[in-house]
Amino acid sequence: MVRKDKDANTTPENEVHLRHLTVDEALLKLDKYLHDAFMAGLYQVRVVHGKGTGTLRRVVKETLATHPLVKSYRLGQYGEGGDGVTIVELGHR
Repeated sequence: MVRKDKDANTTPENEVHLRHLTVDEALLKLDKYLHDAFMAGLYQVRVVHGKGTGTLRRVVKETLATHPLVKSYRLGQYGEGGDGVTIVELGHR
């Protein structure tokens, strides 16, 4: 989730992987990731929740709909991961 650069600063990756996590684990990881990405100045990130039964996709969507740092979100398109990915646009600082 966080990449170390050569100068020892840490910056969040532009995507977070939630596959194979429980709903509770995924929501905690998502919230922390969104905060870290916002603070790092990222404006668009990918949330990889997978296709599976659709449970993670549904709870991610519900969370993003009310999250104060999220400006907009949409499912991934062809070449972005399709239904297994949600693209999130973060608000500006």
